[in-house]
Amino acid sequence: MHSGDIDALKAKHICYNCIGEQYLSDEVRAKGRRAKCSYCEKMRRTFSLDKVADRVATAFEQHYYRTSDQPNDYEHMLQRDKELSYEWTRHGQDVVYAIQSAAEISDDAAADIQSILEEEHSDFDSAAMGEETEFAGDSYYQEKKVSDGAWRGEWRRFENSLKTEARFFSRTAAAHLAAIFDGVDELRTGQGQPLVVDAGPETGFHTLFRARVFQADDKLEMAMCRPDQQLGSPPALLAGAGRMNARGISVFYGANDPKAAIAEVRPPVGSKVAVAQFEIIRKLRLLDLTALKNVQVRGSIFDVNFARRLERAQFLKSLSRRITQPVMPDDEPFEYLATQAVADFLATEAAMPIDGIIFPSVQVAGDLLNVVLFHKAALVEVMEIPSGTEIRASTGHSSNEGWEDDYSVIEEVPPALKADEKQEKTSEWPDFAAMPALPGRGTGSDQREPALRVMPGSVWVHHVEGVVFKTDEYQIRRFRWEKDDRSPL
Repeated sequence: MHSGDIDALKAKHICYNCIGEQYLSDEVRAKGRRAKCSYCEKMRRTFSLDKVADRVATAFEQHYYRTSDQPNDYEHMLQRDKELSYEWTRHGQDVVYAIQSAAEISDDAAADIQSILEEEHSDFDSAAMGEETEFAGDSYYQEKKVSDGAWRGEWRRFENSLKTEARFFSRTAAAHLAAIFDGVDELRTGQGQPLVVDAGPETGFHTLFRARVFQADDKLEMAMCRPDQQLGSPPALLAGAGRMNARGISVFYGANDPKAAIAEVRPPVGSKVAVAQFEIIRKLRLLDLTALKNVQVRGSIFDVNFARRLERAQFLKSLSRRITQPVMPDDEPFEYLATQAVADFLATEAAMPIDGIIFPSVQVAGDLLNVVLFHKAALVEVMEIPSGTEIRASTGHSSNEGWEDDYSVIEEVPPALKADEKQEKTSEWPDFAAMPALPGRGTGSDQREPALRVMPGSVWVHHVEGVVFKTDEYQIRRFRWEKDDRSPL
């Protein structure tokens, strides 16, 4: 086609009403200028066809690829097989039809755009050699599969940076996590479920189980007496490093089922495990990693940012597996760095307020879930115990048949004061040490608002009698042969 003809095509106009694709149509309606549409001949807001062709070229570069005009090796093999009646056809859609379908425009407009783009992408050397160029009249196009390769590469660099470069103050790491998680509370799964869910009162997620291993009865008895202190989140000085927290940062690890809670603490045979149920007493917002695998984003190929959003969604689908994959004990200090950074970011730096994370159990198969509540949501409410109460626990008693396991806790409260004693008591200087914490607050310098309340009647002790393993078996094959000149070194 002559350059003059191409210039005439570029000067044509197309109105928003002749474009069915919503995003592109809305852009023309908002940013176009009033002119006579070259296709419906109505005076409306329009874009020049040259401008629309640029939008098509960008969209196709991001979301389509030109298919080969020759069979691949496998297809060649099928063609050569005389027992098959295989006839090769080129993959994808004819270029004009692909443009027409993508922009939802008429066949005439699509053909004009194809002519403009063919001229812009033509190459003298390629034409001389008979090679097909982009948007050639005989070319075919097919939609690309979404790839998260760039995101996976950035994640590997993020992990390596934490291990070998900067661990505590890394702007690169912060920027990477912001790119992953900012706006995640607005995403939905294919079924319309949110990725950030509510937990606590008047929700379907209002209790958690937490387990602790004991190998000595005296410590177990302490936990039986005060499960709020001994079975809740540990004090900072005793908080060891975990999947979602660095050493010294106290968080609450729980599960939606006692079996998962027990499995996650990996108790040795012969030990005892105390399991308590905790009530979530205030509303919390949790990021549900189990929903990531079904995340879905909607948009338009004419939105230049849509491709990256698709790639991020594809990466998010695999992020749950990356964060929760099993880690060998010897590797935990380094392999937990990335997940600890994720938790710190979501707890303190994310644009959305997040109190914790829901993630699948790596120790128990099925739908059992683990939950980590960040430090700000990990405080357990102090049990209401009258001042002067003496508490003692028992793990069993001796009988004629030997020792019998029998777990109980006895609280001996002081006798009620008489009226004259009450009057005398009120005149004394207040016993500040015996005063309970202010409602809704922690004790001492801890000003966090409690988020959990232990349910004393829900505490159970499990004796670990054995551990069940699920394995895949692989036999080692052994060979022996006599050496010769051809034997491998």
